[in-house]
Amino acid sequence: MPMDDLDTDFFLMANLRPKTTGLPMVVWVSERGNARHDVRVKVALQHGDRIDPSHTAVFGVRPTPGLISGYLSAADQRVVSDWIKLNEAAIVEYWDGVIDTSELLGRLKRV
Repeated sequence: MPMDDLDTDFFLMANLRPKTTGLPMVVWVSERGNARHDVRVKVALQHGDRIDPSHTAVFGVRPTPGLISGYLSAADQRVVSDWIKLNEAAIVEYWDGVIDTSELLGRLKRV
């Protein structure tokens, strides 16, 4: 998936590896920055610790988690949705700038 400047400021994003999330792949959560959209989570297309921001799927967080762009298997979509639901409050507070990255890491729960 090509990156665009409007919603991909990776310096504002926290990359979270499987050992932190319990997911099979890396995910990124971000602060709002200059985004014109609501809260999103980027998800690596491949399993493992490999970080390749140019190969991601995008999940919306609210009102319910859902795939916005990219492709993930049904099983991966389910587990990512479950992780987002479990951590929605922390993800939204990080997006809104209420908590910083260290607070986010302390609040995240593994699936």
